[in-house]
Amino acid sequence: MREFKGYEHGVDLGGWFSQCDHSEERYDSFITKKDFAVIASWGLDHVRLPIDYELVEDKDGKELPAGYERIHKALSWAKEYGLNVILDLHKTFGYSFDDGYGEAGFFDSPELQERFCKLWERLAKEFTGYGDALAFELLNEVTKKEYSDTWNKVAADCISRIRKIQPEVKILIGGYYNNSIVALKDLDDPADENIVYNFHCYDPLVFTHQGATWVATMPADFRLSLDSTYAAMAEASDKVCPGTCDDLKAFPAGDKFGVEYFDKCFADAVRIAEERNVPLYCGEYGVIEKASPEETLRWYRLIGECFNKYKIGRAAWSYRQMDFGLSDARLDSVRAELLKLL
Repeated sequence: MREFKGYEHGVDLGGWFSQCDHSEERYDSFITKKDFAVIASWGLDHVRLPIDYELVEDKDGKELPAGYERIHKALSWAKEYGLNVILDLHKTFGYSFDDGYGEAGFFDSPELQERFCKLWERLAKEFTGYGDALAFELLNEVTKKEYSDTWNKVAADCISRIRKIQPEVKILIGGYYNNSIVALKDLDDPADENIVYNFHCYDPLVFTHQGATWVATMPADFRLSLDSTYAAMAEASDKVCPGTCDDLKAFPAGDKFGVEYFDKCFADAVRIAEERNVPLYCGEYGVIEKASPEETLRWYRLIGECFNKYKIGRAAWSYRQMDFGLSDARLDSVRAELLKLL
């Protein structure tokens, strides 16, 4: 399996140009040049930069030059501090991983799919000349499995059009179930040697999303220790987030949760990547702020061991706030150790 060089240890800049109110105040203050310096001091080699379409175009598709300038500024800060960047389209007109944003129709509309491809053509033309310091991620977290065939076709068209502008830029693509590992097998074979397969890993969700208010069946006061048996985790999962962690039942019921869980999770993805000779990358992973700092650290240690074993590049979600903030005060007591694991 090939490695995604220069994108091995990173962090997401969620909430800056995406999942936000898209105000000038937010753009100006949530992340600044000083934060790029901090990230570089952490020893990381890249950032994943989510953007919503609202940053660079209005509802009618009219280009917003100021948004492009903001991305250029972010890229200049990254360059100054020796950081590479993945430009991630987190929301396109007509589609978001979060239904709450009210975007709809993308997977049924050739017109919206064409708008998506044209947006990427504009991005590719605007952000030339960065070489290997910049990579493109087509779309964040396709949700439903029934979108798979359509998504493969749209992605293939988009990749072909980007290639006419930037023949060698690295392009990341993930699959359904929110970039699930299990979806990688249903992605088209890589179009060329500069495609990267992307997945996200918040497993087991019953631990990483304990008390998450956006999980419909999850009580806000639910808590679960990582020092639990597989049986206890599976039972809790069936109650508070059914259908999300069925793989917990594949392990001896009385055994406590351990690194073998991630080893099994990654096995098929690694096999597919090796068969198709494509790099593998985890664009998001992390633990909600409601878990203790000590157990958060332990989870990062377990998953990090498998990332390192299989030489999988990754970016942790997220640098600040967004319910998972790595720079937030809650992690002050463990951050020095945690940064060694990213």
